[in-house]
Amino acid sequence: MTGRRFDLRTVALAGALLLGVVGCSPSAPVPSSGPSATSPSSSAPAVIPAPDRSAEFQALEAEFGARVGVSAIDKGSGARLSYRADERFGYASTIKALAAAVFLHEVPAAAREELVTWSAEDVEAAGYSPVTSEHVDTGLTLSQLAEAAVRRSDNTALNLVLARIGGPSGLDAALAALGDETIEVVNAEPTLNVIEPGSTEDTSTPAAFADDLSRLIDSSVLEPADQEMLLSWMSGNATGDTLIRAGAPADWPVADKSGGAGGIRNDVAIVRPPGREPIILSIFTTTLDPEADYDDALVAAVAKAALSAFAS
Repeated sequence: MTGRRFDLRTVALAGALLLGVVGCSPSAPVPSSGPSATSPSSSAPAVIPAPDRSAEFQALEAEFGARVGVSAIDKGSGARLSYRADERFGYASTIKALAAAVFLHEVPAAAREELVTWSAEDVEAAGYSPVTSEHVDTGLTLSQLAEAAVRRSDNTALNLVLARIGGPSGLDAALAALGDETIEVVNAEPTLNVIEPGSTEDTSTPAAFADDLSRLIDSSVLEPADQEMLLSWMSGNATGDTLIRAGAPADWPVADKSGGAGGIRNDVAIVRPPGREPIILSIFTTTLDPEADYDDALVAAVAKAALSAFAS
C-alpha cells in the first residue's frame, strides 16, 4: 500500500479548535416558516401522502422545546410523510453517510486501499475522533477511514475522506450532480456544526436528505457491492441506538447515520419492515433555545410516530 499524508488544514477552516465531541458547538436554528404537514419536496414529483402525523409532531415540538423536520418515503407504495420537510436544518454528522457514498461512487476499489496518515494535531483540531486518535502512528486505508466516519462518527476520518473527494466543495458538487440542489456543504469538521442564524451553510432539508438516501438504495448511483458496503457500515452504526432504532418496531432493522451538535440532533435511516420494501426516514431536530442541549428521546419519539404511519 502506498503511503500518503493529507494536511487537514487545507480542509478544515479557521476556528477548528472547537470542543472535541461529535458536533461540538451550540447551533442556532435556521429561521423558518410554519410547518407543512404533507407537502413534498419542491423538486419532487407529486407523491401519495401518508397518514397525517402533524398533531403528534407539534405536540413533541412543544414538549421538547424544539423544531422538528421529518421526511419519510415508503419505497413500496411511494407514500410520503412530510413535516417541515422543506425547511433547513444543520445536518451535523449525518453528512458522513453522504460523504461515504460519494467516496464509494468516485474512488475505484483498488484505490481505496491507499494508506493515509495524519498528525495528532489533525485529530485535536477535528474533535471527536475515537478511531483515528488510536492510529496516528500507523494510519488507516481510505476504506477504513470511510467506515470509521460512518460507524463511529469519527471527525478526522471524515476530513480525510473529504480531502480525497475534493473537500467540502467537491462533496457539494458531487451531490448536485446526483440530483441534490438543496444541500450546501461548505465546511469540514468541526466547523460544519456551527450554523449561524439565517445561514444556509452546512444545512439541508429532511426532504432532500431522504431523496439522497432513496437514490443510494435504488442502484441508480452505487454499484450493488458498494451499496451493500454502505448499508453494512450504517447497520453497524452504534451511535444511533437511542434514535430511530429506538423508535422503530423491534423487528424492523435500521441502517442509520446520526448527527448531533449543541441543540441539533438528527438521524437518517433506511428502515426495513419484514416482507416489504424499505422506508427511508430522515429526522432533523434543533432546540428553540440555542443554549439548550439536544435530547435523543425526541428523535426516538418522532421516529415512532412517523413509522406508525406505515405500520399496516
